[in-house]
Amino acid sequence: MEMEARRYDNKGESKCVVGEEITVDWRGKPSNPNKHGGMRAAAFVLGLQAFEIMAIAAVGNNLITYVINEMHFSLSESANIVTNFVGTIFILALLGGYLSDSYLGCFWTVLIFGFVELSGFILLSVQAHLPQLKPPQCNMLTDGENCVEAKGVQSLIFFVALYLVALGSGCVKPNMIAHGGDQFNQSNPKQSKMLSTYFNAAYFAFSMGELFALTLLVWIQTHSGMDVGFGVSAAVMAMGLISLVSGTLYYRNKPPQGSILTPIAQVFVAAILKRKQICPSNPQMLHGSKNRVLNNGIVAPSADSGSLAHTQRFRFLDKACIKIEVGTNVKESPWRLCSVTQVEEVKILISAIPIFACTIVFNTILAQLQTFSVQQGGAMDTQLAKSFHIPPASLQSIPYIILIIVVPLYDTFFVPLARKITGHESGISPLQRIGAGLCFATFSMVSAAIMEKKRRDAAVDSNKILSIFWITPQFLIFGLSEMLTAVGLIEFFYKQSLKGMQAFLTAITYCSYSFGFYLSSLLVSLVNKITSSSSSNQGWLGDNDLNKDRLDLFYWMLAVLSFLNFLSYLFWAKWYSYSPISLLTTTQQETLGDDHLNNYGFINSSKHSVDESIP
Repeated sequence: MEMEARRYDNKGESKCVVGEEITVDWRGKPSNPNKHGGMRAAAFVLGLQAFEIMAIAAVGNNLITYVINEMHFSLSESANIVTNFVGTIFILALLGGYLSDSYLGCFWTVLIFGFVELSGFILLSVQAHLPQLKPPQCNMLTDGENCVEAKGVQSLIFFVALYLVALGSGCVKPNMIAHGGDQFNQSNPKQSKMLSTYFNAAYFAFSMGELFALTLLVWIQTHSGMDVGFGVSAAVMAMGLISLVSGTLYYRNKPPQGSILTPIAQVFVAAILKRKQICPSNPQMLHGSKNRVLNNGIVAPSADSGSLAHTQRFRFLDKACIKIEVGTNVKESPWRLCSVTQVEEVKILISAIPIFACTIVFNTILAQLQTFSVQQGGAMDTQLAKSFHIPPASLQSIPYIILIIVVPLYDTFFVPLARKITGHESGISPLQRIGAGLCFATFSMVSAAIMEKKRRDAAVDSNKILSIFWITPQFLIFGLSEMLTAVGLIEFFYKQSLKGMQAFLTAITYCSYSFGFYLSSLLVSLVNKITSSSSSNQGWLGDNDLNKDRLDLFYWMLAVLSFLNFLSYLFWAKWYSYSPISLLTTTQQETLGDDHLNNYGFINSSKHSVDESIP
């Protein structure tokens, strides 16, 4: 949705700004930049982000304990239940993004599905509290064969509650980020800088929520019972919704624009139907082209249009812009004829796929820190004091402790310094930030491999048990890697030149988690199958005893895979154009002029922000 707005410059003279998105307040009236949006409005969304992740993480981290001890499912079934639950959350993020951008808008999507998630927490708490809704109490460790597994109504209530949580959380997650980002006008240089700060603040809120979930809420579940633990999660989620609603008067909302997938489908259908057509050499002949050709032959968007410049990539899709009935009044169906801007948006979406794919290996490494590294810690000396032992699962809180310290330092000191050097409002571009994070992920696995070799040799050769603190470096390095990669990826997708698709694009980033965990499971199975050469050799990861397994070799394999993935990322980042205008050289950009580029969001504060590729 676009509008033509009239603004006033420093001299009091009015000027026309074209292509700016309409934003409205809670009553549906045009928003006032002096009253709506900005960091004040985003702060209420940050509150919801911290409380929501706190509630869902507390349930997810201790869910397998509840499923085994209370519902009496087997270990394999319990593991599958937890895996399916987490995977469903991330996949349903796509549904939440689609509903938001197409029909509901971010605020209403978050509010509706936030209450869905809350109802799931409440139902889980009620079931955990009432004995008649659970199987008879039984110790699965000592008397597992005689324990009765939850079936019938008991099983039905449990899965309904669990997947209400999954549905709610999946649809809420991408829209929280997008709704907070919507509070900033990217065409305003000051607010564009604040948008980068917001993404860092969002990850700070996420880290705080995870840390409290892994410590305080899990402790409550362990010492007060799962019914109290689930109840606390419900209360925390309710506090998050209160935070969201409290900011209603301050939000600037982007109205939904109808199905976001239909225009994309129309481009592919039209291109296929006209696959035998020949693309004209002059892009101005294409339908809907409002480009202008400069004296040196450069194709650029017209100064009075909000269109994207035509690019030479994926020329097959340009056939969707070929008008067959030239010179006639016959109007072709939108499924047979598309505009250049519509086609260019699809090109941008396709071009971003390799960037997304390169983060899958990153999340595969994350899966190791939540599985094998915890098992690794269990084989070490966990004693901190005479009467205090560190639970191996608590090692997962180390990255979040680091992030709570590093994120404010990054935004306060590094970003301003880097901004002076690069001229980019975020200090470094999202693509550069992702690349740095992927590089650190490789070092995290190198550290893990070295420490595991040291731990195994000490245990096998000297019968010594190393302190659990020896494996903290891999968590520390990955914490820094996660801050760079995860935030960079969200910022990268959110800032794409695809109007009205911010929530859906943010949802795509969550799919990387699912694919990363699925790839982890596949790699473990393949490694065991390949390294199991005989009946006496069960493979690198085939034994429950880490002193017999070769986890260090598996870590080295992941380090090599991560490094190759990093090299692949460098190639795709160089190939990718952050916006169509970045296909132009610096000289060509200067020919167009900063005022023209700024009108369409191609640059924000300087020419340096155009270059988003890794050098």
